[in-house]
Amino acid sequence: MQNQISIVSTKKLSERQKQQLLSANFLVFDEDFIAIQIKNFEIEKTNEYLIFSSQNAVESVLLNSKIVDIKIKKCFCVGEKTKALLEDNGFEVNVYSEYASELASIICNQYSKSSFTFFCGNMRRNFLPDALTFANISLEEIKVYETILTPHKIDFTPNGILFFSPSGVKSYLQENKIEEADCFCIGNTTAEALKYETPNRIIANQPTIESIVMKCIENYRQ
Repeated sequence: MQNQISIVSTKKLSERQKQQLLSANFLVFDEDFIAIQIKNFEIEKTNEYLIFSSQNAVESVLLNSKIVDIKIKKCFCVGEKTKALLEDNGFEVNVYSEYASELASIICNQYSKSSFTFFCGNMRRNFLPDALTFANISLEEIKVYETILTPHKIDFTPNGILFFSPSGVKSYLQENKIEEADCFCIGNTTAEALKYETPNRIIANQPTIESIVMKCIENYRQ
């Protein structure tokens, strides 16, 4: 047992995702280090386009009493799964990108005369709204969910840790230290949140849970 690789996932994995790690003969501890609380929000009208940077924002907006009116507007979004969730619920996605920085660049270069309503959480990253504000693009932010840190104390020294968001990093560090563990990150912004904690940062090929799991397995197969 001592020779087994031990992995901490800061997000609950699906049975299939967890089984991939177990099948690679890893010991796996998975728990949600953040919780999402949907907010009730008032909305009178929206701007020309809507921006969603997460599935959590989509799920909150879908519960709003004015969803029929909101759905009329075309969307910009971050992430393939966010795009899929929007389209599955009748939204039209005009532009999507895997990273907020890329989406900001597209908006600033091609839609600088347009106006946007950004549905986001209380811990949203600054890059996208800052970029649009700097470019004098009309932007309204509506906070539609809250990210709550739910740290867990890890009582063993893991070989690898899976991180899925900067807030997940923050939550993990409230009760734990990184030590010598390899940190597998879902994307660049998550890796950036770890830059003062460890040099052992490995970024998934795609910003998906499946990709980060495969990156972890491949790392220890070498």
